[in-house]
Order: sequence, then C-alpha cells, then structure tokens
Amino acid sequence: MPGGGPLGWARLVLLLVAAAPRAGARPRPGASGGQPRLSVVLVACDSLDGRLTFYPGNQTVDLPFINFMKRYGTVFLNAYTNSPICCPSRAAMWSGLFTHLTESWNNFKGLDPGYVTWMDLMEKHGYHTQKYGKLDYTSGHHSVSNRVEAWTRDVDFLLRQEGRPMVNLTGDRKHVRVMEADWRNTDKAVNWIKNEAINLTQPFVLYLGLNLPHPYPSPYAGENFGSSTFLTSPYWLEKVTYEAIKIPKWSSLSEMHPVDYYSSYTKNCTGEFTKQEVRNIRAFYYAMCAETDAMLGEVISALRDTGLLKKTIVIFTADHGELAMEHRQFYKMSMYEGSSHVPLLVMGPGIKSQQQIPNVVSLVDIYPTMLDIARIPVPQNLSGYSLIPLLHGKAENVVSPRGHRPSWVLSEFHGCNVNSSVYMLRTGKWKYITYSDGHSVLPQLFDLTADPDELTNIAVKFPAMVHSLDKILRSIINYPKVSSSVQDYNKRQFISWKQSLGQNYSNVIANLRWHQDWLKEPKKYENAIDKWLCQSKTGWKFL
Repeated sequence: MPGGGPLGWARLVLLLVAAAPRAGARPRPGASGGQPRLSVVLVACDSLDGRLTFYPGNQTVDLPFINFMKRYGTVFLNAYTNSPICCPSRAAMWSGLFTHLTESWNNFKGLDPGYVTWMDLMEKHGYHTQKYGKLDYTSGHHSVSNRVEAWTRDVDFLLRQEGRPMVNLTGDRKHVRVMEADWRNTDKAVNWIKNEAINLTQPFVLYLGLNLPHPYPSPYAGENFGSSTFLTSPYWLEKVTYEAIKIPKWSSLSEMHPVDYYSSYTKNCTGEFTKQEVRNIRAFYYAMCAETDAMLGEVISALRDTGLLKKTIVIFTADHGELAMEHRQFYKMSMYEGSSHVPLLVMGPGIKSQQQIPNVVSLVDIYPTMLDIARIPVPQNLSGYSLIPLLHGKAENVVSPRGHRPSWVLSEFHGCNVNSSVYMLRTGKWKYITYSDGHSVLPQLFDLTADPDELTNIAVKFPAMVHSLDKILRSIINYPKVSSSVQDYNKRQFISWKQSLGQNYSNVIANLRWHQDWLKEPKKYENAIDKWLCQSKTGWKFL
C-alpha cells in the first residue's frame, strides 16, 4: 500500500528474502577489529503488553513485523519496565538508572532537561542522531489532574479519577491510519531514512516514539479528560482472533488486595462489566497493537529498501504494558504482568536469529546496550547491563567489568492510581511485590510458573521465601526510606501548587478529573487533604 500504509504480503516476502542469512562472517555489535560501527534504530511504543510477542499471547492478534523480528532476530521472554508509567519508565530507559536514583517519581517528575542520555553520548562519539515522536522522559509534563492525583494518593479518600473504560469503532474496513499523529511521525522517520540516512557517511541512531497502543482520551472524564477509550477501525479489528481472547478471572471486591482495590476504584473499574464488554476492550486493545506493529513494519521496510537493514541494529520495545481489564483494571500502574512485562526484540548484523532469551532484563539495560553497540565505554554507575552478551548467546561465559549480570530485575512505582509506593523483585519463577515501609501493607508473592495469571498470593504460605526475597530487595534499595522521601516530596509539591492558586484553590481542585465524585461532598475532601497535610512522622506540621 503506497503512501506509508501497512506493508502488503508481497513486501513482507521481500523483507524475508532481504533478511535471509548470507554466507560469510557478519559484523558483531560491539566488536572491534576495524569494522565500521553499526547504526541503530529504536522504536519505542506506549503500553504494549510484552506477552503478545511470544506464545500463547501471540495467538490473539496478527503482528507480522514483530514476528519478522523474531524470525531474524532475538526476543526477550522476560523483559520488564523499571516503573509502570510513562515518564518514569522512559527516564529509566534514557538514563540507565533505577527510578529511585533519578527520583523520577511520577509523570510530572522525570529527568532534568539537560540530563546526558545514551543518545547524547552517541552523538558526542560521532553518531548522527535523530528523534521523532513521543519522548516523555523529562520533568514538567502531563495534566494538572495527573500530578495532583499522584501527590494526594496518601490522603484518606477514595475518588474515581478516570472515565469508565470503553471501546469505540471508527471508519470502515479501509480505514488504516487511525492514530494519525503516530503515522505522521512514522512517515517522518521513513522519509528521513530514505532521504537522509542513506547519504550519511557516519553511523546513525534513529529513535521513533509511538503513542499507540495507549488508550485514547475520553472527553467526558473531566479536566484534560482521562485515557480510557480503546479506539480502532474494522481494518485492524479483523487482525484479532476473538476466539483466542482470554477473559481474565477476577477476585471479588472484598477479596482484592487493598492496593488493588484502590487502583480499581480510582480507574472506575469496580462496577459491573459483562464478559462481552471485557472481551471487546481486550479485542480493541489488540487491534491497536496491530496498528502499532504496522508502523514498525514501515520502518523496517524503509531500511530494507535503502539497503541499510544489513548494517543496522533494530530494537523494538515499550515503556510498559496494558492490563486491558486483567485484575479488574485497565491502564498500567501495577506490577502484574500485563502492566510490567514489556516487549523487547532485537535484530540486525551479529544478532542470533530465532533466539528466545529467558533471562530477566529491563529497560535500564537499553543505555549500556546502545553504548556497547557504538563501542563507547560504559559508565560503571549504571543500573543496567548491556544486552550484547545475551544476544551473542554468551550469558554464562562473559563477565563485564562490573561483574555478572544479576539474576533479578527491579521495578518500582510512586505515581497516581496507587495509594502506596510499590516495589517488585522479579527473579527465577518468583515475583515479589512489597509496599511502602514493608509491613503496613501486606506483600504479595507469585509463582509465575504455577500461576502465570497471578491469581494466588502465596506470601503467607512461603514466609521463608518472602524473607529471602525481601533481603535481596533491601540490598538493592532501602525501600522504606525511598517511600518516606516520596511522601515528603508529594506534600511539598502539593503545598507549592496549592499556594500558587491562592483563593482559586477550592474551585480548581473540585474540577479535576475526579470532579464527579468530589462535587458530591467537596468540604469533606478538602478537610481530608488538610488533615493529611498536618500529619507527619516527626510531629511537625507541613502547614
């Protein structure tokens, strides 16, 4: 289909032929020996569940270009976000550091504007750099509602902050470009490859950031609206296999973990949903993933058409996943697999084909990997480790100057829709989730081999394992101290915001995204905030 539409099967066949291995040695990323350095293309989307990139998740929707990358490259089976929300997760990817080290606490608090990223270092060392689309790793963005909800999450009230998740079908079977802004950025990236990259005498690194498959805003949901509409066209919905869609099991509201209940309530998901509603939400989400896949295909096709594919490393990932009504929630902000598990695929010269890597990895690994490809010395203070040894199949034999890659990954969350700081340690078959100070909220432990849907918390059944995993976690991060720091930050930020409004405060706060609930008892909720502001572990008052 000309004009930047999704690739037809004929063009996909051409890609398959072009990517077929050839006789002779292939340059290895990170290798020296006088070979020219490889270029890199990173396509990072928003909210794509990593489990869709391998069996059985990949049975629900046709993703031909993700499958193409799997056939001629490597897929990581256990890749995770370091914080399941947009800005903090991207801050981790661009800095190579865990969230608590950069203090990227929420969608308003990310990296400082002048922070030196891996792209900055690659440019300094001779790479031509180009960025298109969504970046979202620096401070100061997102709506007032979003930041106030994060700052006030410890307040003793419960308010719906999102519109009820819904679906919306637009256009007809010929309507391809549903997410027009993403397609425009994809076109820019494709045109840059065809008109600029092809003429470069130096290696390049190209970044394309996509909003899809993030849900769309819902105009009825208040200030700056929510983001609860799963929107697609019949064209993309036909890529979904409805029979393969799994309807998630839910605990009763009374049996939910208290933090999960808070999340479900603030996301407006505690009401009644029919199975058909849930199935449609999931189907529309998968269709949005199919549209995302087509944009990836346009980039791969442009590299193939220009002959650049054979000397370029292509990486595809996402900032976090999407629950799509698992655990009675949509959106992210959770350590459950749908939210925290991200796609990570790599293909290009020197990358093993049809390789599936089971090791746990995370987005902080992108930074050292980029530097490794570019043959730039990797700073020793990074949280992440280069993926190159794993991609070469030498995970057990190669030891970096920093030692062996750890057998765990860390994820943490400090933002809105969750009324506690959350920490996840993922290692082996275990997922350990703990909250706040480690004792005021019950922890969770899941055996992902026996319970991949994370329906049974076995923390009480296995106290020795909880103790062991908590000990490892505390050796990585003093999480009670971090939680306390976030609480203090939230109060300081809220007070500053409140004072900036003066007499307009009551009117502004009443009309944020939670306005439908707030306006029923505005004085009650203002008093709850005042009470929170006066509370302090040390006894002194914030106001």
